[in-house]
Amino acid sequence: MNKTIPMAQPQSPESDSDETHNVGNQSIVVPAKLFSIADSFEKKEHSWFATSQIPTDLSIQVQGITFYVHKYPLISRCDYLGIIELQPKNSNSGYDLKFENFPGGSETFEIILKFCYGYPVNLNPNNVAALRCASEFLEMTEELEDGNLISKTEAFLTFVVLSTWRDSITVLKSCESLTPWAENLQIVRRCCESISWKVSQENSLTRETSDEESWWFDDVAKLRIDHFVRIITAVRAKGLKPETIGSCIVHYAGKWLPGMDVEKYECSKNETQWSITSSRRKEGGVGQNKEQRMIIESLVSILPLEKETVSCKFLLWLLKMAIVYSVSPALVADLEKRAGMVLENASVNDLLIPSYMIGDQGKPMNSNEEHTMHNVDAVQRIFEYFQMQEERQQQPLQKSKKQSISKLLDNYLAEIARDPNLSVAKFQIHSSLSEHDRRRLCKVMDCEKLSLDACMHAAQNDRLPLRTVIQVLFSEQVKMREAVQGKEQVASSDNSDQEGSWSSTKNEIKNLKSELEKVKEQMTELQRDYSELQQKYNKLNTKQRNLSGWTFGWKNIRNSALFHKKMEVNETGEGKERLNPIGCRVSFRRRRSIS
Repeated sequence: MNKTIPMAQPQSPESDSDETHNVGNQSIVVPAKLFSIADSFEKKEHSWFATSQIPTDLSIQVQGITFYVHKYPLISRCDYLGIIELQPKNSNSGYDLKFENFPGGSETFEIILKFCYGYPVNLNPNNVAALRCASEFLEMTEELEDGNLISKTEAFLTFVVLSTWRDSITVLKSCESLTPWAENLQIVRRCCESISWKVSQENSLTRETSDEESWWFDDVAKLRIDHFVRIITAVRAKGLKPETIGSCIVHYAGKWLPGMDVEKYECSKNETQWSITSSRRKEGGVGQNKEQRMIIESLVSILPLEKETVSCKFLLWLLKMAIVYSVSPALVADLEKRAGMVLENASVNDLLIPSYMIGDQGKPMNSNEEHTMHNVDAVQRIFEYFQMQEERQQQPLQKSKKQSISKLLDNYLAEIARDPNLSVAKFQIHSSLSEHDRRRLCKVMDCEKLSLDACMHAAQNDRLPLRTVIQVLFSEQVKMREAVQGKEQVASSDNSDQEGSWSSTKNEIKNLKSELEKVKEQMTELQRDYSELQQKYNKLNTKQRNLSGWTFGWKNIRNSALFHKKMEVNETGEGKERLNPIGCRVSFRRRRSIS
């Protein structure tokens, strides 16, 4: 149904005839020539006015701002406004039309209004993507007018923006608030392809130093994670080196993820709590936690498959954040495998993964019921992956590599052993080792190099052979004795020292002597326990020998001919006595006497 909308606008002096224009489904009668340019535009708080000789007849609200404009300038260039139904005139809403989620917001709509009124529009990389999406929303096509806004913005994107690096980055950054319009109009895809092509071309010419290969890191690190992933995927398809890709991922993670200062701020027997400090942002928001989780998952998914493209320190750093932000278990397992492949380059601090997690609501929660300080299970899996990899290679492990891994494991165990909530079951216990294997294993240990804490632990370890425990205590006694003698010699040779230092030396000697006495008492107790065990063992062996000798003698008696002969006589005699009643009584008495 066509509607005739009278336009009370001044006519041109050159012609007095009117023309009928069909815009969409509406028939509009306008003068032959229209002064469509408004005199000026005025803003008052949340209102925007197009001032001219003709009063406005259309009000449109965008992002809380109401625009009072004329119908014809907009309908002549926006096909969408020609087919949409307006609010009834008796409505109390205060506007005729309201745009929800308009691309680019009120600022972009203001530029489009000026374009419809005939004012020149300044296209630049900051507004061209929003204007392209908004013109598509309003259907500003060439069918309504040649040189409409869709064609102008498309030409600017193709011939100006995509030909330069800086403009492509700027436009791609502006597309972050234009979802899904920028995706549907292929603006994001074209910008990502342009950026990736320039990276591959430039890096193919500059291969001298790593600094020249990283010229583009800062620019792509400004982008949102989904756009960054598309660029990395594109440059990988174009043959960029995996090491360069890995370095770019590390650079991006350092900009968008919080700092790695993961510290324990409260620890008790029943509770352990952690905090993640960052100089860039405040942790704890629900939306922000989801954003961090999405960034971590995306970065893990695009890590190069090649070994050592990123450092082991970065992999374990990313693993800490993945566990803290509750990343999917599959990606956590992937990080653990990657870390296991380059474990020889790790340090103890890298392996100290906190048992701290942030839930979906931003509240901290412990990762297990034991409330331990460190995630020991994750580190154990990393060492298992390392061992599996070495077994697959079917080559003997290098001595230097073996020593570094062994030292790393020893230092890690010494570090986590301080946790009071860590159960003994977390440590590897070789219960299947025989006594002979335990002795062979303990012979390798140099008791003279053990620390005092290690000696005390060995003295209280029930699984160690007694000979090893005695050697440990003896070596510690020798070291204490040498220390005491050294202190006494120093004290006797330096009589000119001050009285304060002499008293402190005497106190140290007393402390050492008291410790030595304690060690002697422990050795005495161990020797006494050893002699008691030896006596019990000897008694047990003697009892077994007596028992075995008695059993052997009884078997000889049973097998002797005399025993068989007596048994036959008894059986014959009993047979005869069964016939004689008197003999029956005798046999009965014999049984009673025997019993």
